[in-house]
Amino acid sequence: MFFYYFDRYYWILIVPAMLFAMWAQSRVNSTYNKYSRVMSTRGMSAAQICRQILDENGLFHIRVEHIAGKLTDHYDPRANVIRLSDSVYNSSSVAAIGVAAHEAGHAVQYSVGYVPIKIRNAVIPISQLGSSLSMPILLIGLLFNHGFLVQLGILLFATVALFQLVTLPVEFDASARALKTLDNYYILQPEETQMAGKVLKAAALTYVAALVSSLAQLLRLIMLYGRRNDN
Repeated sequence: MFFYYFDRYYWILIVPAMLFAMWAQSRVNSTYNKYSRVMSTRGMSAAQICRQILDENGLFHIRVEHIAGKLTDHYDPRANVIRLSDSVYNSSSVAAIGVAAHEAGHAVQYSVGYVPIKIRNAVIPISQLGSSLSMPILLIGLLFNHGFLVQLGILLFATVALFQLVTLPVEFDASARALKTLDNYYILQPEETQMAGKVLKAAALTYVAALVSSLAQLLRLIMLYGRRNDN
């Protein structure tokens, strides 16, 4: 409890990062809700358009499936399947189409060997280990006044921030590919593509917020450790 209520770095770093993350999530929800009411001129569902984009890129082996939830859409490279959520799969809104095209963009990244996604995949096991072990090791180090364990905990947490950092270009590129495809194949009208772009830009803010939160927590831990040494 000391960490959260008795150090100024929590209020200076963590609280603003949390507020930014809350704003980013609110922004993506409001933007998606706004453009989910705008139906595309062609009237095709997001699932149909996702299938079309995959086929245009020769990715006939990748399936498009329905999954429960709202904005739970994702591409699973291990199963070769894109899963589209309740609010996206059957919808013909420009918002849903933008989301589906974004997931198709991830599939294309894998097919062309996009380097940043290879880097992110390499970092995933390390960041998962860091996410699960960093805080317990850090707290044990503080409890027993063991500097090496504190440093190890901070280093492990840094891998979480590293993962958030390498995720950004992957997500930005998937959105760029999506918008380019929607425009080049005339899947959406130019003004509809702009609307889909606003949805994807709002979604990108959540990844920026995740990075900001991780960096804020990492900086806080480093500064707390530095203050502990000064004392």
